[in-house]
Amino acid sequence: MHVDIITSPDSGSRTGLTVFDSAATPADPVLLARVRRGTETADLAAPPVVLPDFCHKGKSELPSSIAVATRDAIRPTLTDAALNCGMALAVLDVPRPSRAAVEDFYRRVRQRYPDPPSWAFELTRDEVLRAAVEGARFAAERFGVDAADLDRIEEFGHLPVDEYGGARRARRELPWICVQLARLRFGGIGPSTHFLELQEVEEVLEPETARRLGLHQGQVTVQFHNGGGVLTGQIGALYARRQAASRLLRAEMAVQRPVTHLLRGGRPTELRRRYETYFHSGCPSVPIEGDEGRRVLLAQRLAMNYGFAYRLATFATLRAFVRVAFGASLRLVVDSPHNSVYEELVDGEPAFVHRHNAARAWPPELMTGHPVFSHTGQPLLVPGTNRTSSFLCVPASAASRSLYTACHGTGSIISAFERSGRSGPDPRHRHTLRFTYDRATPRSVPQLDDAGVDAALAILSDNGLVRPVVRLRPFAVLS
Repeated sequence: MHVDIITSPDSGSRTGLTVFDSAATPADPVLLARVRRGTETADLAAPPVVLPDFCHKGKSELPSSIAVATRDAIRPTLTDAALNCGMALAVLDVPRPSRAAVEDFYRRVRQRYPDPPSWAFELTRDEVLRAAVEGARFAAERFGVDAADLDRIEEFGHLPVDEYGGARRARRELPWICVQLARLRFGGIGPSTHFLELQEVEEVLEPETARRLGLHQGQVTVQFHNGGGVLTGQIGALYARRQAASRLLRAEMAVQRPVTHLLRGGRPTELRRRYETYFHSGCPSVPIEGDEGRRVLLAQRLAMNYGFAYRLATFATLRAFVRVAFGASLRLVVDSPHNSVYEELVDGEPAFVHRHNAARAWPPELMTGHPVFSHTGQPLLVPGTNRTSSFLCVPASAASRSLYTACHGTGSIISAFERSGRSGPDPRHRHTLRFTYDRATPRSVPQLDDAGVDAALAILSDNGLVRPVVRLRPFAVLS
């Protein structure tokens, strides 16, 4: 699917970047300079976009909350090393459950997805390959997920791979060890920044849009954030020398990367280019032309597809636990990645849009033919923390200004507001029941007011990037 992105100057542009911030939450100039340095040699299709929640995580080469469009090449460092980390929102059809039921639900989740994870195989080799080729359709078939839930996944959970060699080339290109490791764990939650949160719809801000999406006042929702699975990290490490790699992964790739890229033949010029691309630090751009370009694009799409399947497998598990613990059904509202590389149109020409900890925001006119999103646009989550509200939003009329992108969270802004005293305790004295992997019993954590998340959302909405549809209030979380 292609989209025509119309870029235009705006008041947020500064020194070659399009920056969305505010006087209350200014973008860090040191990090802005880092983005400039990290993109200065890229063949840019538009000025890089900087969004609220702009911060730098040590495992990443560039700051979070950015979108960068390039011509004729992919640059892996412009997004996360492991593609298709993402979030999903689903709704229950019962009122808020009792504390005993909530504890039962989270106990089942922790048992199913322990930390550290088990070493038992969950997929066969052929199933790993099917997940990478077929995406969410594989998981839907494997776990009995309804077709209506597939409609709620970005790109319907599948990027086609036939034009890049399809299943036959995937089988040849994916190393044996990467596939074997991907068999070990299929689905998961955390720990780290990933979470599983129970919420209530506290406020409906756009009733008609909420109705179309199947949301109403007082409804119980499940929001979860997880990665794209083992295979996505393996592919990310295989096709670039990245910062985000454990000691075990680095040792594995010290052997596997040369075998994959240098010992399988090729002309001397091809081998030299592969060495310069996949072994040097700095992670240069990978030109998308010829057979090597198709090889790289196949790897990117296999990673994205596997991530879609992995998250839908997690949804299927949560659906089963909701049925047992709450006596409820679970229906998907939206699932979208916030680390992705998509081929889109920018100013009418093909480009590769890299989103790093930022979600795609397509308005209705770009979702023609979709049963729901053609009316609403693709909904996207703008989470707070487990101590504040979160929002479900839809793209607004000026979303093209940000390359149709919005930030995937507001945590750094909320933290800054709390540290500076601009945010304090929730005036209604509400608490979140917090479950963790290192404690047998949950803790009741006092919530904050919504000053921080509201300030972040105001940047997005005042610039015409998103419109909030519902405010979601947490009451329990596993993180």
